[in-house]
Amino acid sequence: MSYPGYPPYGQPPPQQGGYYQQPPPGQQYGAPPPPQGQYYQQPPAQGYGQPPPPQPYGAPSPQPYGAPSPQPYGAPPPAQPYGAPPPAQPYGAPPPGQPYGAPPPQPYGAAPSPAHQYPPQGAYGAPPQQGYGQSPPPQAAYGQPPAQYPQYGHQYPPTPASPGYGPPQIIAWSPDADAQGLRAAMKGFGTDERALIRILANKDPHQIRALRDAYNRIHRRDLEKDIKSEVSGWFETGLISIVRGPLLHDVYLLHDAMDGLGTKEKVLNDVLLGRSNADMNAIKSEYHRVFRKRLEDDVRGDLSMKTERHFMIVLGATRAEDAAPVVKMEIDRDVNDLYNATEGKVGTDEMKVCSILSTRNANQIRAIAYEYQQKYARSLEDVIRREFSGHMEDALLFQLRQGLDKYMHHAALLEDAMAGAGTKDHLLVSRIVRYHWDRTHMQNVRGAYEKRYHRSLVSRVRGETSGDYERLLLACLGEPV
Repeated sequence: MSYPGYPPYGQPPPQQGGYYQQPPPGQQYGAPPPPQGQYYQQPPAQGYGQPPPPQPYGAPSPQPYGAPSPQPYGAPPPAQPYGAPPPAQPYGAPPPGQPYGAPPPQPYGAAPSPAHQYPPQGAYGAPPQQGYGQSPPPQAAYGQPPAQYPQYGHQYPPTPASPGYGPPQIIAWSPDADAQGLRAAMKGFGTDERALIRILANKDPHQIRALRDAYNRIHRRDLEKDIKSEVSGWFETGLISIVRGPLLHDVYLLHDAMDGLGTKEKVLNDVLLGRSNADMNAIKSEYHRVFRKRLEDDVRGDLSMKTERHFMIVLGATRAEDAAPVVKMEIDRDVNDLYNATEGKVGTDEMKVCSILSTRNANQIRAIAYEYQQKYARSLEDVIRREFSGHMEDALLFQLRQGLDKYMHHAALLEDAMAGAGTKDHLLVSRIVRYHWDRTHMQNVRGAYEKRYHRSLVSRVRGETSGDYERLLLACLGEPV
């Protein structure tokens, strides 16, 4: 069974909420999308292989870059050889008001804040951080990526660290009143659990760091130790996860997953896969600071063979930056490499597949999956399921789904923690706390969950938990205490 939202071969992709946008009307379904005007130099309007009209090599197109096409969007393109790009529509250029392949501008469930427009990962084919109509970077020969950008992930603006993974920041907020409130909730006989939830569950990573420092400064006490002495069970686990902040929470999860007999592979996937290079380097540095050991050494000691090599690629932090564009030539090469490593040979070249999915950004993974379906009439997810097994299969599917639609993927991970006999509380707590740091992201996950499972995430969590543990998780989902 393919990942929900991925259409069967021969059916147009869903227009709303799925991974891929239906091709513009008039374009044959299954034909490759037109090439990217910014990073994939556009040929003249004649067919491939025909002599170009007389003009100096490299001269700009008569149609200004980014100017609206004289051909109305949705009208049938003029007759041209198969595979030739439309003369005035650059690869991946958006129709009026909507990027090609982008999810709907209205986020799942709620309107985004002005600072977090959906989708943050960008649209398939749309170059991040480069508005249409701006001058493109210098072009090399036709069909080649720019000379100064020889391969994915090199010489692009680095993706900023997520909140809580970068250096401490001075914020315009005083934590002193909340620090006093936390002490009052735990001082003396009994504990005011609702006050702890009300104060802690709505803070962002910078506020949590400031609040933890203020508590120590004012009361000369450690907030984490005080909470551990006052509460217990999964309620304690959730509060401690919040108090530690996202980065410290991640490194403790990694350490606990590899400590003792066995390895919690799902925890390794949650923390390490699909992360930006900045976040990955922060996790490795913090792990070494806290435990005085290299994360790579601990992971190598708990995994083995090709799964170990897969995670060494991930830990190498060589993923393409989010600003790296979708280059048609590179996508076609990756699609061919994936086929030759799986369906196109006897046996499987596991490390080729691991390398591609571990070093491409979300836009590129989305484009690769789309083009693979178009070219070979089979979803990339089905190929991975047939060619791999065990932890490596789970890890590759995690990376693929994260690139296709991270909101729907995170909704599925939350359901995975609650499905079946019993609740996997360690996964449910860690995943809800991880997603709650970005309120807009959490709203989108809630909307994706309702779209897929036809019920609210709040009611699902309420049915699996109780007491203060339930109230804490619901507060992290954005519900009032």
